[in-house]
Amino acid sequence: MPARPTPRRVTLDDVARSAGVSKATVSKALNARDDIAPDTRARVLATVEQLGYRPTTDRGHPPRRPALVAVLDVLESPYMTHVLGGVLAAATAAGTDLLLRLPPDRGTRTRRTAAAAWVAQQRAAGAVGIVGLTLAEPDALLRAAQDAGVPVVMVDPVDTREGAVVSVGATNWAGGRSATEHLLGLGHRRIAWIGGPAGSAAARERLHGYRAALDSAGVALDPALVRSDEFAVETGLRHARELLLLPDPPTAVLAGDDEIAVGVLAAAQELAVPVPGGLSVVGYDDTPQAGWTSPRLTSVRQPLDGMGRMAVETVLAMAAGHAPASWYVQLATTLVVRESTAPPARADRTRAPHAGT
Repeated sequence: MPARPTPRRVTLDDVARSAGVSKATVSKALNARDDIAPDTRARVLATVEQLGYRPTTDRGHPPRRPALVAVLDVLESPYMTHVLGGVLAAATAAGTDLLLRLPPDRGTRTRRTAAAAWVAQQRAAGAVGIVGLTLAEPDALLRAAQDAGVPVVMVDPVDTREGAVVSVGATNWAGGRSATEHLLGLGHRRIAWIGGPAGSAAARERLHGYRAALDSAGVALDPALVRSDEFAVETGLRHARELLLLPDPPTAVLAGDDEIAVGVLAAAQELAVPVPGGLSVVGYDDTPQAGWTSPRLTSVRQPLDGMGRMAVETVLAMAAGHAPASWYVQLATTLVVRESTAPPARADRTRAPHAGT
């Protein structure tokens, strides 16, 4: 029986001809050059994926090491810095290159072709897996990665409706509950919540923990004390101003993260409300800024670097063909008590006689 002919390898010329561009343009698209129109880049990368083109390794040069892509919307937060530090440490320990990427902009991120082109670009750069760091609106990218056979692990996913996404987070419900129980134990009953966006799974879980602690203590939830917004200092500043000017203001605020808590502290200072004498404040994440505030901030500690490490270990195992041990990995949280919380200075009319400690 005659041997079957070996399939011809797809070349750069094939990609250029099929996409209707020059070889130089294909090369620019593959190397993420910025002197190429976005539409042209998307067309070229989609053609690369369609034809199955893979760059050849030059003779005499060692093969390129596998790489992981860490994709994130913003970097300007202590939370992100520490999670990314864990990602970098784990990738380095595994001998894997780490590529830091921004996703397609919000206007095109949800388009199927843009998402497929972005994933094709990461594969062409040698990526064997993708770690998404609190990435908003990731569904089109998740589907494109699945179609391309590239495993993805999300850290604290936001606005996703994909039920099959593998994610890493912390015990957010337990953290929200333990922080609220700490305030209840000090005697607070007017406890406000200023949290992150409703689309954030982590923010929702923390809110549910707060609600559960109030319910268990027999304290009725006042909807006027519950706010959801962005994870930002401005969120805490704006909502804390409104809450502290209510006829019956809260005696304590549980913030959805440390940045929000910093904004709450700023609002209290602006309105001459002493902390913790007139208002107790609890943050979330226990980033280094929790120890820099005045007073130092009580906060729920998340193992941020551990979350980054776990995401890398999980996505590399998936890239090697292993099924994830769990679709949703949660690492333990702990409450770190500092000087920003104390018993309330005034009697609370909402005190329940059987409230828990």
